[in-house]
Amino acid sequence: MKILITGAAGFIGSQLMNRLRSKGATVLGLDNYNDHLYDPQLKIDRTQHFELDIKVCDLRDYNATKAVFDAFQPEQVIHLAAHANVRDSFGKERDYHSNNIDGTQNLIEICKGRDVRVIYATTSSVYGDTPVPENGWTEDLVTAKQRNAYAYTKYINEIQFAISGVQNVGLRFFTVYGPWGRPDMALFQFTKKMLANERIDVYNYGDMKRDFTYVEDILDGIEIILQDSSIESNEIFNIGRGQQVELMDFVKAIEKNACDTCCGQEADINLAPRHPADTLETWSNTEKLQALGYSPKMDIQEGVDNFYKWYVEYHDGR
Repeated sequence: MKILITGAAGFIGSQLMNRLRSKGATVLGLDNYNDHLYDPQLKIDRTQHFELDIKVCDLRDYNATKAVFDAFQPEQVIHLAAHANVRDSFGKERDYHSNNIDGTQNLIEICKGRDVRVIYATTSSVYGDTPVPENGWTEDLVTAKQRNAYAYTKYINEIQFAISGVQNVGLRFFTVYGPWGRPDMALFQFTKKMLANERIDVYNYGDMKRDFTYVEDILDGIEIILQDSSIESNEIFNIGRGQQVELMDFVKAIEKNACDTCCGQEADINLAPRHPADTLETWSNTEKLQALGYSPKMDIQEGVDNFYKWYVEYHDGR
């Protein structure tokens, strides 16, 4: 199978590309190696570590992207490229629109008339302020209640694909974490600051819940979709752990590692008011994906332990 992955030097894309290639797929990556949110050296390091075949290409460049498609002729596309950060998107609406909406529309136009299916990443952020039911958010509950530009652009992506005529499946990721993660995300930031004995900001005074999902469980979910050609076009699936974790418990899981290996003291925490971009809680109902065989395995402490070990080794080697 010939698979094209956009955002292939990213946190999820690099590890997905490595996994699929190891299982015999012919995989080509695209990435523009931009400096949005963090130093692109980490993207370069992922590329080199996993020995990935990635072409430098920006989806907003229609002709360059089309040339890659014409040459490679993918059977499936996994579209992960995006600007992704809810807080960063405040005040950067035009930038997020350009990258996430315009780039995606180019991809759609290029795929029209081709025998190709697109599996694209959307996000739990599209649920916004939708109340969380007792069994978590189901895929039919999204309304136009997004709290930030990032979530809104991903909501628009879902609409773009729904009206495109291109074969597609959407995947709503829930707070992905793990080794090789993004430096702008909470796990990376909290770990970095704890090890430096710096104060960490915890918003809404710590009263938030997240459905933290380990990267390997995310890859499992993507693989299930990738291998199932019977899924109808325009379907959307949640990919999450299916369990809520209190943010302060997440902090304690990191703190356990930092105290054991470094400072031997509790984290210096600044309990801050709610950020206007933040959703107070997330919780995935994954029954729809479970029906296809999805079964997330990683518990939060082991997942954080794995990240922490990688973080220390990665930075010791630099």
